[in-house]
Amino acid sequence: MRSSVRKGRKAGLVCVALFSTAILAGCTTWRQSRSIASQPVPHVVTADIQAGIENHIEQREQENGGYFPLTYDGEEMLLKLVRVHTEYLANLGPRRHFACVDLADTKGDVYDVDFFLAGDPGAMTVTETTVHKKNGKPFYYWEQKPDGTWHHVPADEASQKLMGIVEDRDEFVFRYRVKLPEIEEPARMWIPLPATDAFQKVEVVAIDAPAEHRVLEEKEYGNRVLFWELGPSESKRPLEIRYRVQRIEKAAYAGDEDDPARYLAPERLVPDDLRLYRIAEKVVAGKTGDLERARALYDHTIDTMSYMKYGDGWGQGDAMYACDARSGNCTDFHAYFVGLARAIGIPARFAIGAAIPANRNEGGVDGYHCWVEFYAEGKWWPVDISEADKYSSLSTYYFGHHPANRVELSRGRDLVVDPGPAAGPINFLAYPVLEIDGKPVKAQVDFSFERKKG
Repeated sequence: MRSSVRKGRKAGLVCVALFSTAILAGCTTWRQSRSIASQPVPHVVTADIQAGIENHIEQREQENGGYFPLTYDGEEMLLKLVRVHTEYLANLGPRRHFACVDLADTKGDVYDVDFFLAGDPGAMTVTETTVHKKNGKPFYYWEQKPDGTWHHVPADEASQKLMGIVEDRDEFVFRYRVKLPEIEEPARMWIPLPATDAFQKVEVVAIDAPAEHRVLEEKEYGNRVLFWELGPSESKRPLEIRYRVQRIEKAAYAGDEDDPARYLAPERLVPDDLRLYRIAEKVVAGKTGDLERARALYDHTIDTMSYMKYGDGWGQGDAMYACDARSGNCTDFHAYFVGLARAIGIPARFAIGAAIPANRNEGGVDGYHCWVEFYAEGKWWPVDISEADKYSSLSTYYFGHHPANRVELSRGRDLVVDPGPAAGPINFLAYPVLEIDGKPVKAQVDFSFERKKG
């Protein structure tokens, strides 16, 4: 079992959105525990709130030698802006707003900080600042009362639902939105098309796109991929795909037709490396069956890695980066585990999609999320190590379970399709892969959802 005290690491918190029942200007409306009215503020959009919080941070940085000052746990910290969580920007009521921001200190630790603001566009002031998360680990959660207001729940008193788990089954509409950039040369774009399988049923409700698409088949792992050829006429145009998803909770299940042995082979960023073998052999020393050995690697990954989206190199699912840096996001956690497992003969495979919030019924989704399965005792065992790292009380659950509130967009690494990107095989496919004149370009993407009620 994982030790209750980790060296040099404190519990952090989750920037949990406090959504009411209506989506407003691309962001859901929140209500605070102070019973703030939920009526929308006229003429205020999320871009206004983003500008308000960014102006506040920039002003404080100018006043403090280029750093944002914040006192936390009795310590004066100097922070730099990493990102504004645009999916959580919200109107709380007349001239009341909310923003959640990632800030990094000089040591590389990342803090999620909640800001409450007051005022009109161009004249917003911060009224309250609260640290919610350190390196992805929660101090407390928000829970909605029957009267619709919200209050804090200490982390050690939170339910599984507040920590992100829907058991048994879930059903929701998942929206995948893309805003294309400026396109002056021929362009091509690839987007995952999630498939129905034993654990999820996916129905395409609508594809609203500025050009016709094709469906490509990725043969190695059975993925389907939406493909567009684009030009200047599609510049800065929006694209939206809506899916109706029915999903059931996943536990260990009997092997399918997929040969487990194929998941011992190395991948571009999960190589067959002697360092991984040596680490894995040391971790599993004295362990017997593959299930026991896999649990040892799972616990080792939790105890070794820190969840931090900071610096260069994270987010690629690079097992050797994770081995050296001992930090990263879900792709890095799981690449490290997969590399260790394969090094000692335990097949392990990767999938990526989105985790749907459990404690509200609509609103934004905080980007992609990934997970893995390993093969032991004649079964595939689902694990989610980065979530287990964030919520230590769920480390047992996430060794052998994936909750119902998620959608799998694709599976596997180094994906090959025809036609494919000029850059070569796709590392993993969740966000759009866009190339303009054969060069990779980022497209703005956001996910949202609406859960079926009743």
